[in-house]
Amino acid sequence: MPGNTVGILFNLTTFGESHGVAIGGVIDGCPAGLDLNVEAIQAELDRRRPGSTPLGTTRKEGDEVEILSGVMEGMTLGTPIGFLIRNKDANSSDYDQLKEVYRPSHADRTWEQKYGIRDHRGGGRSSARETACRVVAGAIARQFLSKQGIKVSAYVSAVGEVRLDRVYSDMDLDSIWTNSARCPDADTAKSMTKLIEKVRADGDSIGGVISCVVRGVPAGLGEPVFDKLEADLAKAMLSINATKGFQIGSGFGATYLLGSQHNDPYTVTQAGGIKTASNRSGGTQGGISNGEDILFDVAFKPPATIAQAQQTVNVKGEPVILEAKGRHDPCVVPRAVPIVEAMACLVLMDHLLRQRSARI
Repeated sequence: MPGNTVGILFNLTTFGESHGVAIGGVIDGCPAGLDLNVEAIQAELDRRRPGSTPLGTTRKEGDEVEILSGVMEGMTLGTPIGFLIRNKDANSSDYDQLKEVYRPSHADRTWEQKYGIRDHRGGGRSSARETACRVVAGAIARQFLSKQGIKVSAYVSAVGEVRLDRVYSDMDLDSIWTNSARCPDADTAKSMTKLIEKVRADGDSIGGVISCVVRGVPAGLGEPVFDKLEADLAKAMLSINATKGFQIGSGFGATYLLGSQHNDPYTVTQAGGIKTASNRSGGTQGGISNGEDILFDVAFKPPATIAQAQQTVNVKGEPVILEAKGRHDPCVVPRAVPIVEAMACLVLMDHLLRQRSARI
């Protein structure tokens, strides 16, 4: 099956290219009767859109979503929800130089090897422009999840060597929208901003890490063996442009520990319930949610398109030097926070609906 759809019971299919007329999607499996707040959907799009942070691309898109079907008088009908986001600031002439040249570490060459043709205008469908569609679907899923007491919060925890050294429970994660770096610690956010601005001035780019916390997830979500909850989260996160790594809970840090150090002991609460004393598992065990907070990190590489001169080749196989033009993010992590949240919401809603058919 072509890879333009994500999800089983709640699924999203997206379409469109970066510099085409529009991008959009079709959401299927959304239950009827959800009182949909379109303004809240638009607010999440505004957090991702080009120009939403001064640390990103200078492309200016309103990213106004148009709901085409599946909703009547603000209520979901249970039928496919179609939506459209028109491209209004696509300056394709910026990419004329790329018709015959392959950008290093970009999708230009591999896309052409696969299809025999490529859209050089901003990367076409391989552009992160497509992720706006994910944010729309994620925003709808979030409204459903919130009614179940589930909250998804992502934030920038690292940019290059600048690392956040505080734990999520000690911070107001909603405060990230008050600074350009999307980091919940004001001092660390300033250091991240300064670093990104320096990298941009040098015509270079830099990577970083987005961390995500999901609170209120009930135990039991996840479909062993192949659709484990963390496996679907990993696939969703690694489908985002520029991602290079995913870890949940202790992640790679677990390789340095003994079992006696890493295990999460079970304890009995004052109310007589059972919980874990620690959360190195990151909220899942055996591929199934255990009722604790879900904690994971996503690594993003430096954006491949930079202003500095780089060695590459053209379509004839001739060596050339490329100094890329256009409007690009020197660091994608500030704008990727809403995308990480959206993909988490899509996975969780899909698994929540699937769980309802798992037992009588």
